[in-house]
Amino acid sequence: MQLPESISQNTETIIGGEALAKLMHEAKRPLRVKFGVDPTRPDLTFGHMVVFNKLRQFQDLGHHAILIIGDFTTLIGDPSGRSDCRPVLTREEINHNAETYLEQAFRVIDRDKTTVRRNSEWFDKMSFEDCLKLARQITVARMLERDDFSKRYAHNTPISLIEFLYPLVQGHDSVRIEADVELGGSDQLFNMLVGRQLQKDAGQAEQAVITLPLLVGLDGSKKMSKSADNFIAFNHSAKEMFGKLMSLPDEVMWAYYSLLLLESKESIANMKAEHPMKMKKQLAKTLTARFHGQSAGEHELQQFEQVFSKKELPDDMPEFVFATLSAGTNEMTLVDCLSASGLFPSKKEIRRLVEQGAVKLNGEKVADAVQLLQSPTEPLIFQAGKRLFLKIKP
Repeated sequence: MQLPESISQNTETIIGGEALAKLMHEAKRPLRVKFGVDPTRPDLTFGHMVVFNKLRQFQDLGHHAILIIGDFTTLIGDPSGRSDCRPVLTREEINHNAETYLEQAFRVIDRDKTTVRRNSEWFDKMSFEDCLKLARQITVARMLERDDFSKRYAHNTPISLIEFLYPLVQGHDSVRIEADVELGGSDQLFNMLVGRQLQKDAGQAEQAVITLPLLVGLDGSKKMSKSADNFIAFNHSAKEMFGKLMSLPDEVMWAYYSLLLLESKESIANMKAEHPMKMKKQLAKTLTARFHGQSAGEHELQQFEQVFSKKELPDDMPEFVFATLSAGTNEMTLVDCLSASGLFPSKKEIRRLVEQGAVKLNGEKVADAVQLLQSPTEPLIFQAGKRLFLKIKP
């Protein structure tokens, strides 16, 4: 007995696959399919979308998603793939981030086939004695089997006791909701296997475990993550989303076609016969349209071609009035002018762009970040990097 093709698609590891296939074939009830996210920051990324796609495939077959918002586990910090401790967030920061996650998640998964649970529902009620009972269920030796822990131990890098508790806490979530399946990235395999063990100890049927590949980020090498700043967020603007996708290395975009758009191997093989630029534009337009609507995808493609193919200015660049930026004075430095626009993270970043020759004023490279700009009689057109344009009017 085999799993449906849509469930097997893109998976890296399936533990308990035969039992899962039998359970799905019997179809006596919708399966409870678990996916947990820790609200460490306010944005979901395309890396999350890989697992959300799989969750949606289960829903399309009639099964039910249990989305765990790890507001309690975030207090610990998931050590998966880490060489150090994660920073600790406050309850207020965690709750703020959690609120934004749900609106974003329902852009991919079916709200009507999803139950949302926060794991603080049960962990806030546990006593210290309850925690000790949970901790007895796994040994330090078993924890050190975990790759990231063993490497840190070998290099004398600190591992806090609270990090040892993280897999137990995530696994206990599976016990509380009686999960039939748990989904996660390949770096979550150890945590999910702990869930199976805890379910077995509790006399429950062991959840099937399905891992998905980790999406490579915009740098083309590391996994997509907010900490590496190589990510695309669900909440990025259409322009930023399209531009970031167009910056992908050619060889990486095929993983995006497979993991984000669920294209088959045969379809991707046919695409590889086309010019890479054509296929990257199609990828960027399709994903931008997925989050911002078809017209937005078409518009960003048109603007991209206008700027990069036809070497023309975009139609929708931000506009500012010089006197507003200069607070009424007749002159200001270039770095102060660009900083006042609010489009740059810092003056340091503006100076860095100027030093790299990445800033142009009316088509000419800027050599001095502190050159004085006089109140203009004609619009000033700035370009910073490849994608950021702004107009400063008299």
